[in-house]
Amino acid sequence: MRELRVIDSEGQNLGVLSIKEALELAQSKGLDLIEISPNAIPPIAKIMDFGKYQYEVNKKLKKAKAGSKPTETKSIQIKIGTGDHDLELKAKTASKWLKEGHRIKVELFLAGRTKYMDEKFLKERLDRVLHLITEDYKISDAYKRGPKGLITTIEKK
Repeated sequence: MRELRVIDSEGQNLGVLSIKEALELAQSKGLDLIEISPNAIPPIAKIMDFGKYQYEVNKKLKKAKAGSKPTETKSIQIKIGTGDHDLELKAKTASKWLKEGHRIKVELFLAGRTKYMDEKFLKERLDRVLHLITEDYKISDAYKRGPKGLITTIEKK
């Protein structure tokens, strides 16, 4: 005979009862017997209205869903000749995105002959933007060559 720990609708522990006894008790009150924690020993069941139970579960899920924001990978693109003021503006938006918890892909766009420039020089150009970002960040993807140029990805520490 399988047994359950039964809790009534007011939250009082009724002790360990057989499934038959628990079902009879629930039916006598005009309520349902709902298994809440099947992995516990013995399993825990609660006597309550099933509709109310579903409502509470959905309410908890919605609250959890509302609290979590999806993170995106935002993108910032600069060129070798991008001016200091423009770099400051891009760094400012990057800082804002980092504060919101997004990842940022910083891309040094290389056109024409600039693709064949010294790798060290290109990394320095990309670092100019990274040094202007005010939020704390870590580099999640190191410098790598992409089809359009040099790319690195940063995220909040």
